Amino acid sequence: MSPAPDTLRVALAQLDLTVGDLDANAAKIVATIGEARAAGAQLALFGELAVTGYPPEDLLLKEHFLRDARATLDEIAAATRGIVAMVGFPERAEDVYNALAVLADGEVRAIYRKTYLPNYGVFDEHRYFQTGEGGALVTLGEVPVGLTICEDMWEPGPPAADEAAAGALVIVNPSASPYHATKGAARERMFAQRARDYVAVVLFCNHVGGQDELVFDGHSLVIDHEGAVIARAAQFEEELLVATIDPGAAAAARLHDAGHRPGVRRTRPDVPTLARLAAPPGAAGPVGGPVAELLDPVAEVYAALVCGLRDYVAKNGFGHVVLGLSGGIDSALVALIALDALGAERVTAVVMPSPYSAGETQADARALAQGLGIAALELGIEPAMRAYDEVLAAPFADTQPDITEENIQARIRGNLLMALSNKFGWLVLTTGNKSEMSVGYSTLYGDLAGGFAVIKDVPKMLVYALVRHRNAAPGGPLVPASILERAPSAELRPDQRDEDSLPPYPVLDEILEAYVERDQDRDQMVRAGLPADAVDRVIGLVDRAEYKRRQAPPGIKISTRAFGRDRRMPITNGYGA
Repeated sequence: MSPAPDTLRVALAQLDLTVGDLDANAAKIVATIGEARAAGAQLALFGELAVTGYPPEDLLLKEHFLRDARATLDEIAAATRGIVAMVGFPERAEDVYNALAVLADGEVRAIYRKTYLPNYGVFDEHRYFQTGEGGALVTLGEVPVGLTICEDMWEPGPPAADEAAAGALVIVNPSASPYHATKGAARERMFAQRARDYVAVVLFCNHVGGQDELVFDGHSLVIDHEGAVIARAAQFEEELLVATIDPGAAAAARLHDAGHRPGVRRTRPDVPTLARLAAPPGAAGPVGGPVAELLDPVAEVYAALVCGLRDYVAKNGFGHVVLGLSGGIDSALVALIALDALGAERVTAVVMPSPYSAGETQADARALAQGLGIAALELGIEPAMRAYDEVLAAPFADTQPDITEENIQARIRGNLLMALSNKFGWLVLTTGNKSEMSVGYSTLYGDLAGGFAVIKDVPKMLVYALVRHRNAAPGGPLVPASILERAPSAELRPDQRDEDSLPPYPVLDEILEAYVERDQDRDQMVRAGLPADAVDRVIGLVDRAEYKRRQAPPGIKISTRAFGRDRRMPITNGYGA
């Protein structure tokens, strides 16, 4: 038996990359390889499809994109003198593979192909990739290292189990694991269990940052063979996580636990070793590394929204954002997120009073803008309302005002915001929440008009929790108590309240959680104690509003069933709940 291997210095590169920007991604990867080498790391691990960013979607159907990605990988490989780097890229061979390249001595030394291709939720990997052949190893000095990519370890068993049975003491898992609320903690528990099951050190390296509707939370991990987290990167921040691991401790644990030997002997898999690499010199140090504290659940969601907005604005080249500030809780939350993501100097609020706007609501909107230090414009919409009345007088003769006139007010406001966007190149942020989006409590070409829907996946009750969380941060409360305490209202007619048209939000959100997130049917919800009349009403509203949601702008996913990427329902649909 070979002697127990020495410790190994590793660096997990938790990077914010941009889909399709091969040159910028390569420059960041090469610079990070240099930082890892300077920190004494012998192995640098990067995320899934790091060369291209994730997910590249139909860019993967372009032959020239795949050729350029491979050329970029070769350029990165040239930087790997004195260190081994593992970098994700799309491999064009006889088919296309989601692959992990092992780079050393200035060249590509091995390529592993992802085995499990997720095709649920936001994932469409069967659309683009062929399945890999199974597990594989490389050796780094005396250390056998098992290669996996993301989903390969979410599934128990092969390929990681085969690699461990074949002797892998370290299993790497470069990932692009998108965020949803509470996922990070569950993912950490899963990887800890895999480390215990396989008696191996697990290196999980995730992306960080926003990509369209997705946010990657980072939260990269180094977990020892007993399932203990010995290094953890921060959530929602770029970081090079450097740690020292002890593969020899895993080897010793296997020697002392003979219970698994008969099974390994009977089923020992034929796992190829793709490359045998000399271990570069590394810095000595105690086992472990920095362990970042985890955010609490509400703070985590708030950080995801800030991260998602910041990256959407930056990666799409916007310098400034604009939003309608009504004096309500939803627009207050969007203003807070914009402030924290971009800074006050890059945010403009527009107050657009109508004859139905309460004086105290408008006063709160102005006070909020002033307190946040953001620019505020005031554009009264009454003249435009009169103009619409005049233009529509003949066709609307002998009819009574109804929701039509209410929607015209919302559309006037949407037109004003879009005019500012066109004139100054500002990105319009919409302010509707998930509860409203679910039941169609929104106006096409009105409050749905805009470029990015920051809180479209945030239920109403969570909106309140997020504002309270931000109010409790250092610097004192930014949102006046009156905004938090006021009954929600669209203020499109006299004395209007949201609960005139909808069930109370606590009830509504509970029904939506059951129907949208968990796909429960009517009877299940009623048996759980939800009021039957409200359930019937909400189901009908959700189903009828699908055509509106299809026309809504993209927004940040924070739930397991975000509209658009996760929940995909037909508009024309004759099936009842």
